[in-house]
Amino acid sequence: MTDKIRVAVVGAGGRMGREVLKLVLQDEGLELAAAVNRSHTGVDAGLLVGLPEAGINITGDLERALRESQPDVMVDFTAPHSAYDHTALAIELGVRPVMGTTGFTPEQIEELDKQCQLRGIGGLIAPNFSIGVILMMKFAAQAAKFFPHLEIIETHGDHKLDAPSGTAIKTAELIAQNREELRQGNPAEEETIEGARGGYYQGFRIHSLRLPGVFAQQEVIFGGHGQSLRIRHDSYEREGYMPGVKIGIEKVMSHTGLVYGFEHFID
Repeated sequence: MTDKIRVAVVGAGGRMGREVLKLVLQDEGLELAAAVNRSHTGVDAGLLVGLPEAGINITGDLERALRESQPDVMVDFTAPHSAYDHTALAIELGVRPVMGTTGFTPEQIEELDKQCQLRGIGGLIAPNFSIGVILMMKFAAQAAKFFPHLEIIETHGDHKLDAPSGTAIKTAELIAQNREELRQGNPAEEETIEGARGGYYQGFRIHSLRLPGVFAQQEVIFGGHGQSLRIRHDSYEREGYMPGVKIGIEKVMSHTGLVYGFEHFID
């Protein structure tokens, strides 16, 4: 029997963090090493999510938690402004980061990958952990070879901080690999209201909707002569991301270097 993977959960009191706590506490192959959150300090991690006492209290000090608990993996669902610092700290301490937090620049990803390589550990930055979303992105990238005219529409609740979403950006990047830049629309078109045509990326547009009562949706719409194609994914609850989070935790244990995009871990 193999040893359990020891996991530190950062952002443990957040919506996604609580789901990760449930995953780690209830999975036989995982062990909770630490739970970090600025609020709920001193509260037992198990009781926080309606499970039996875990014997691990929430702490607000990330560095101390990582140094003292020595986890194998850190799962982080916090905020974009702290993502780089958290990842760099984990790698420095030999902890494999699994980041559900977006906001990294290409230069930061390159630097973090170098640090992972130097320490011989794996890491993952994943804009989305949904297996269904990964399939949607792969289907869209394939379709772009035949339908170069497209637009992306992503919808999230009005609490989301970044726009467009990390998932939409990653989808656009994958599409761009199969499609030369092509500026769409009428060459003489003019926005009478700024931003009406959405964000510009490699010639196509990305639209971000933010509405209360919505969880997460994304649709890629392709247009061709006499036809259109729509590829859409809907998420209804955060529990749907947990199978992907588990795969990410397991994969970084045998990988070296930082991977950007969960799709690289889906065979």
